[in-house]
Amino acid sequence: MGTVSEYIGSLSEDRKAPMQKLREVINKNLPEGFDERISYGMIGWVVPHSAYAPGYHCDPKLPLPFLSIASQKNFIAVYHMGMYASPELLNWFTAEYPKHVKTKLDMGKSCIRFKKPEAIPFELIGELASKMTVQGWIELYERNLKG
Repeated sequence: MGTVSEYIGSLSEDRKAPMQKLREVINKNLPEGFDERISYGMIGWVVPHSAYAPGYHCDPKLPLPFLSIASQKNFIAVYHMGMYASPELLNWFTAEYPKHVKTKLDMGKSCIRFKKPEAIPFELIGELASKMTVQGWIELYERNLKG
């Protein structure tokens, strides 16, 4: 899967619109400096090497990942590394979620799962995307890496 457009084009009809809308809301709200690309087989936003030369500690050849969306077999997923690294951001999100969605939050460490695309709280995901700058993510990442 080479490009973001190819990724979206490869999706089933019921997944194309919600994935495209997620992508649009993230691109509209994400602070400047993140690069959108296919990362780990998903649509991802990363900190490019030009902004963070060391790259990802697991594989320094790769840019530092931050946020991804994916159409998995049974759900659409939003992966937000900032929530994994910041208890404050995670607490904010889990408190806000019930104000936007009636169903129970289905979440792993950095993964939010939506089994029903119509239940995706696009406005909330946009707000989540807006809450961390490239510099803020680099600082949080380094603090957690050294901690």
